[in-house]
Amino acid sequence: MDYILLITDEYAFDKVYQTLSYVGLPILGRHELLRQFCSLMFISCFGAYAIYMIFSTLSFYLLFDKRQMNHPRFLKNQIQLEIKMATDSIPTMALLTVPFFIFEVRGYSLLYEDVEEYGWAYLIFSIFLFLFLTDFGIYWIHRALHHKSVYATIHKPHHKWIVPTPFASIAFHPIDGWAQSLPYHICVFLFPMHKFLYLVLFMLVQIWSVLIHDGEYFTHDPLINSAAHHTIHHLYFNYNYGQYLTLWDRIGGSYRKPNEEIYNIELRGTKKVYSKQAEEVDTMVTALDNKSKSC
Repeated sequence: MDYILLITDEYAFDKVYQTLSYVGLPILGRHELLRQFCSLMFISCFGAYAIYMIFSTLSFYLLFDKRQMNHPRFLKNQIQLEIKMATDSIPTMALLTVPFFIFEVRGYSLLYEDVEEYGWAYLIFSIFLFLFLTDFGIYWIHRALHHKSVYATIHKPHHKWIVPTPFASIAFHPIDGWAQSLPYHICVFLFPMHKFLYLVLFMLVQIWSVLIHDGEYFTHDPLINSAAHHTIHHLYFNYNYGQYLTLWDRIGGSYRKPNEEIYNIELRGTKKVYSKQAEEVDTMVTALDNKSKSC
């Protein structure tokens, strides 16, 4: 994040803070905590809005199968509702995330600049380590969010989208979205990562979150937690919690293979797809609500 902060300081924030000093506000240097916090808050919000709107829109118009909008579980004005939930949540998620960025730019993380410091072999290895550990962390955090003690308050809003679109990718309660992002931020304090590589991976995982909500099933690979697997999660709630792979779902006993009906393109246009699942969803939602009320 210090790369982005350096660039924005050079071409934007230096002038902004200088201008603010003309109206009586104190002049804040680049390394002052208050300035870094304000700058990183702006960068986080702007970046989140940009990635979300650009890639969700591209995915919706280029990949998303519009026939799914005919599904009886697709809500009236759902896209507008998904966008509103996401855009309302982003500032709070950014506020909770900025402290991690503060620690990064102040040198408390294990991020490094020179590839030769650890070598190219480690650089490649760190990609797999990042994906492995973040997938592990997100699986257990996501599964914990389905516990009856927190589900109704924090995670249920995301499951409002039984037939999600790409705009549902971060349509979360802000605590939910922040909690599931924690592994991305914590990993750079656990093992060394190249700064530029981390930025690239951090952006790519945001795009992946969009893609697993796009309803376009490009792969039947049972090891990849594809959009088909995540569709099962939205339909059945208690399966396929993983982010990239189905590994932890298989180990944790929460894996459910997408059936052939999910992959049948023709059924999407007839409203018959998910008909059996819809009845099960009603039963499960009622059961979850009853459990939540009893707590």
